[in-house]
Amino acid sequence: MYSLAPQLKEKLAKPLKIGNLTLNSRVFQSPLSGVTDLVFRRLVRRYAPHSMIYTEMVSAKEVSHLTEIPRIMEIAPDEQPISIQLFDSRPDFMAAAAVKAVKEGAQTIDINMGCPVNKITKKGGGCQLLRQPELAEAIVKAVKQAVDVPVTVKTRIGWSDEEINILDFARRMEDAGADMITIHGRTRQQGYSGKARWDIIAQVKEKLSIPVIANGDIFSVEAAVLCMQVTNADGVMCSRGTLGYPFLVGEIDYFFRTGKLLPSPTLEERLQCAKDHLRGLWEYKGQRGILQARKHLAWYCEGFPGARVWRDKLSRINSLEEGLYLLDTLLQSLSSGD
Repeated sequence: MYSLAPQLKEKLAKPLKIGNLTLNSRVFQSPLSGVTDLVFRRLVRRYAPHSMIYTEMVSAKEVSHLTEIPRIMEIAPDEQPISIQLFDSRPDFMAAAAVKAVKEGAQTIDINMGCPVNKITKKGGGCQLLRQPELAEAIVKAVKQAVDVPVTVKTRIGWSDEEINILDFARRMEDAGADMITIHGRTRQQGYSGKARWDIIAQVKEKLSIPVIANGDIFSVEAAVLCMQVTNADGVMCSRGTLGYPFLVGEIDYFFRTGKLLPSPTLEERLQCAKDHLRGLWEYKGQRGILQARKHLAWYCEGFPGARVWRDKLSRINSLEEGLYLLDTLLQSLSSGD
């Protein structure tokens, strides 16, 4: 059993102020492209009623050309607190998109300055902004002037091991008006390999007065506690740890607030959640949702004998009925011990 030091326990018991917004949770669900749609967010929200949750990242350029809000920005009335994350390299596009995002219901605007994907960085967005701090400052300032909700930044520690510039970059973001910064403790060059550098996040926390949220390698309650002890951050953001496991944000939040562990969901409960996820994607997106469900169902199938075979089957489904049949068959085999 792991415990919280008294000083850390006191911090975690307090609400978190982000600009003019007060949050009753210090655990965040990261924006994940192709994952954090409305259906997934509802599952996370089921277990984490107070946590800030993010949409998938939205192209400011695409939003600027559309008269109607794209579905990727759609927010349900019961989703608060929620943030919309935007990406682009042009301050005017970002400001205009931020205005639309606030009208849609976003309680904060998050600016993506950490995506390592080539198609984003080649256009000057994501991690590329780490190499253009003046432009990054201009984007933050433009968005701040355009909206009256908190503006936050999500980024990485640097472009490569030779270009770790997060200390200077984070100070610039704070000076430009950012109300919070989330730092993934890896470089762009690392992608998702190696270990997250929580020690560097700790250095940033020492220098800034705005909230600093730690991101990277948060796969369990234990990891979240250790991360908070190392970084002294103001909270943690869960990313890949929630793939096939939307319980994680709620588990960490519960421990932060109470110092107690929730019972881990049984395999049967995880698979029932998978069924809810599949149905939700079908109801929300139709056949496209079924195709998207393939990866999610595969992620749910972990930690039992024969899981690989079931992952292969579920990653090939073509209908709601096929998916439900396979999950029910798996549940029956587990209950009978086959």
